[in-house]
Amino acid sequence: MKQPSIKQNFIYNTLYEILAIVSPLITAPYVSRLFQADGNGIYSYTHAITTYFTMVCALGVRSYGQREIAQHRENKEEASKLFFELQLMCTITSAVALLGWVVLILLSKQYSAYYMVLTLNLIATMLDISWFWAGFEKFRFIVIRNSLIKIAGIVLLFTLVKEKSDLRLYMFLLGATGVIGNLSMWTYLPKYLVKVDFKTLEIKRHFSQTLVYFVPTVATSIYTVLDKAMIGWITDNNYQNGYYEQATKILTICKSVVFSINTVVSARMSFLFVQKAHDEIKSRLKTTIDFVLMVAFPITFGIIAIAPNFVPVFFGDGYDEVVTLLYIMAPLLIIIGISNCLGALYFTPSGQRARSNKGIITGAVVNLILNAFMIPLLGANGAACASLIAELTITGLYLYMSRDYFDRKHILRVSWKKLISAVLMFAVVVTVRRMLHINDIVLLVVQVASGAVTYGVCMLILRDSLLIDNLNKILSKLKRG
Repeated sequence: MKQPSIKQNFIYNTLYEILAIVSPLITAPYVSRLFQADGNGIYSYTHAITTYFTMVCALGVRSYGQREIAQHRENKEEASKLFFELQLMCTITSAVALLGWVVLILLSKQYSAYYMVLTLNLIATMLDISWFWAGFEKFRFIVIRNSLIKIAGIVLLFTLVKEKSDLRLYMFLLGATGVIGNLSMWTYLPKYLVKVDFKTLEIKRHFSQTLVYFVPTVATSIYTVLDKAMIGWITDNNYQNGYYEQATKILTICKSVVFSINTVVSARMSFLFVQKAHDEIKSRLKTTIDFVLMVAFPITFGIIAIAPNFVPVFFGDGYDEVVTLLYIMAPLLIIIGISNCLGALYFTPSGQRARSNKGIITGAVVNLILNAFMIPLLGANGAACASLIAELTITGLYLYMSRDYFDRKHILRVSWKKLISAVLMFAVVVTVRRMLHINDIVLLVVQVASGAVTYGVCMLILRDSLLIDNLNKILSKLKRG
């Protein structure tokens, strides 16, 4: 079987990530102004609670399923059997989650109406088979359908959501587009599946394996989801949750840029581990980390540099506290960039997810303890500090646990040029902000443009190996063309 092109898949995935970036850039200013900080806080809190139920629905199938399909994709019968086993298991866990969800709706007084609308999120999770297509590296298929649904969702948002009281309608549109998008991925299944004797299906054998993926999902949620829930429980302040929601929204957009390549390379790594192509695996791992850091450094320093004028332009009045949150959380892009690469491209494809869970659980415990102490003192800022320390803990443990396979010194070798370039870029961007007294939107454009040019020129002067190698490849192709 001809192997899918990683470059083509990366282009497709990058195009979708660009859409994923552009869409909140279009919608977030409208939503933040329409619902204001308290309305966004309600969305943040209720969505955080919903996430725990969707995790039970998925039960680790996304990562585990992608790996299993990638390793058996050359055997259509085995791939088909895996699909039906995992999807039936997901249906069972979703039914259990929905029963618990009904109880939550009945017991909740303040947010029951919102939870009823968010039921669509659980249904969307049950129907999500993107793991199957990712295992076959069919990213074009996923990207086209998701893009069309996302664009439709944006059009519906601006068409139908007009008042602050439309918050539930906004949640409904998000959930409905998720359901429709996931349903659309079922249309081409007959071309990839063969008939399977349902009597031969062994669903139980996957429970223990998916739990290995489920445990770190729950642990990770302690510092990605429970943060929001704890802010709500401890502060009883929707505004604090609103500030935190907006800051994490910006970080999520940036993460999609930094980590987009991991989504594409992960399936190939699972295939390569089956082939025992360890030299190629190590080479791809080093190159991917180099690329992630090349993107993460300028975005991190760029966020810190433009935050004071970006936040009021993007979110409107009343979100000043988001600036401090971005200062604290921006370094997460570099820190998580390293751990994400090691987790997605080494631990998971090699079947060592249970081992990597130790690092994630340790980080979760650290975060939970720090949240309990820091949120009462600092509110949302305390939750941000706790997340930063927790992620540092996880990355440190990942580097230690992978020391026999991955050369940790590689990170230092490829980082120093990027760090110098990013610091110089930061200085230029801050200077531009202080010297130019122009329209805020124009100023942001000038800052971003001057920062990008500065970083690129510095990297060329310092002759960053990854940048130079790729530029040479592009030039050679242009000459041949």
